[in-house]
Amino acid sequence: MNGIIAKYFPGLSREQIFRFEMLGDLYPEWNSKINVVSRKDIEALYEHHILHSLAIAKLINFAPQAKILDVGTGGGFPGIPLAIFFPEVQFHLIDSIAKKLKVVSAIADALQLTNVTVEHVRAEQVSGRYDFIVSRAVTSLPEFLPWVKGKFLNRQLHLLPNGMLFLKGGDLAEELKHYQDHAQITPISNFFEEPFFAEKKVVYLPSNCA
Repeated sequence: MNGIIAKYFPGLSREQIFRFEMLGDLYPEWNSKINVVSRKDIEALYEHHILHSLAIAKLINFAPQAKILDVGTGGGFPGIPLAIFFPEVQFHLIDSIAKKLKVVSAIADALQLTNVTVEHVRAEQVSGRYDFIVSRAVTSLPEFLPWVKGKFLNRQLHLLPNGMLFLKGGDLAEELKHYQDHAQITPISNFFEEPFFAEKKVVYLPSNCA
């Protein structure tokens, strides 16, 4: 496994290590057929995609049997790395682009991730309810939030109230101006020292913002 994952998550099980190692072979192989990661970026897969996804795991420890929806999963980020990290948590990965989900499904199958379901559907059409919704740079929050209105469970399994966790970059002042009383912004540089993460953040919004 790429050492950068072990650097920040030293307590991984043997099975988790094996699955993270497999990603280093599976993504380049599939990406050569269907482009889900920028070709110039595939060499930085572990830092720019896998570790970036796992920033969410530094902010919250999802409870066993929690249900998580990954909206606009693309090539499976952040959903696939999080599903490896939280094997007892259920992840539903959705995207509106079917060919990307072919890759995600194949990788989930190769890893035997029984806690992952993959669906070609728009967020507005999803009928399930979830503890948390995660997403990585899909669109602006004002556009995103109506998509997931009413898709949260009433139960509370975590100290952090049910809501949304976004991986975002850059200046968020304009995007968050209507939510600044509710948003919790955590610089990823709090967790990871690599320069890539200098401008990147995890943004939490409670479910009542949707």
